[in-house]
Amino acid sequence: MGTLSLNDYEDVRIWAPWGHIAGRWYGNRSERPILAIHGWLDNLGTFDTLIPLLPDYLGVLCIDLPGHGCSSRLPPGMQYNTAEYALIIARVMKEYKWPKVSLMGHSLGGALCFIYAALAPHTVDLVIALDNILPSIESSEWIKRLANCVDRYLVVSEHGEKEPPCYTFSHLRKVLSQGSNDSVPPELAHHLLYRSVAKSQFHPDKFYFTKDARTKFYNYLSANAPLIAEMSSRIKKKPYLIIKASKSNYINSKANEAISILRKQNPHFEYHEVPGTHHVHLVSPDLCAQYIVPFLRHHRPPAVSSWSLNGEEKKLSMKEHCRSQENSFAGHLNLLSKL
Repeated sequence: MGTLSLNDYEDVRIWAPWGHIAGRWYGNRSERPILAIHGWLDNLGTFDTLIPLLPDYLGVLCIDLPGHGCSSRLPPGMQYNTAEYALIIARVMKEYKWPKVSLMGHSLGGALCFIYAALAPHTVDLVIALDNILPSIESSEWIKRLANCVDRYLVVSEHGEKEPPCYTFSHLRKVLSQGSNDSVPPELAHHLLYRSVAKSQFHPDKFYFTKDARTKFYNYLSANAPLIAEMSSRIKKKPYLIIKASKSNYINSKANEAISILRKQNPHFEYHEVPGTHHVHLVSPDLCAQYIVPFLRHHRPPAVSSWSLNGEEKKLSMKEHCRSQENSFAGHLNLLSKL
């Protein structure tokens, strides 16, 4: 068996009341794929370097969250929020009539996987969380951020159709890298830029970011410790793989109780730490793939019809043919001996 190719994909558009959800379906499109969800202010390009390391018998459907990448923006006056983002999973399932879903998420995407698995555990068969697992936990910092978002949201929502600040493409790389706290190096920024920039109408040699500015100030679900514990307890016996980046603090001591509950009631729970920053799956995909690939092969193995034994099937078929011939020949000899 081989691995997926970035060139083997189909661009998809999934209907939504406000427009569409854009996606890119890699590999096998005859079976239910892994649904991959990117992080805050990113897009599906975040999985570009990881996709070619995943087994090719499975498909992977990567989507852009609303307001990100090539997906539609919410209507004017609406605010992005974690609850609506989590419902995107249900919308995709409904579109393709999936009875279950296999989830992989980075950062915000990892939190959305946790939220959805807690809300509808009977529909989730596995979760892969890349450097984040929980929604925000209530604290004094949370209320400060929320207060700041209220004022800034009103400013950006009234910006209208004016063209945002423009940059040369090389400058865009640096801007994106700085915006990720240097988690995405400039030399890898193009994986996210190709779905998030447009050419300026006024400056032919410059580009601007196309993601909805309102996504910077989305209303995210904040949960207290008892609620997180209750949500974790609802995710029973679900294969759950968590990969933490060593230089990131997105998974910290606040997640200890949730991790303990998940580990206790999930016989196939895995937790691994790999060296790297928050976007380790993009920068060092091989470090993540060493855990993701065997996890997928174990919990989403290839269908029997797709197994390949490198020629063994032909050998077995020939043996069966020879055995049949031998039995037939023996039968003829037995009949002749009675004549």
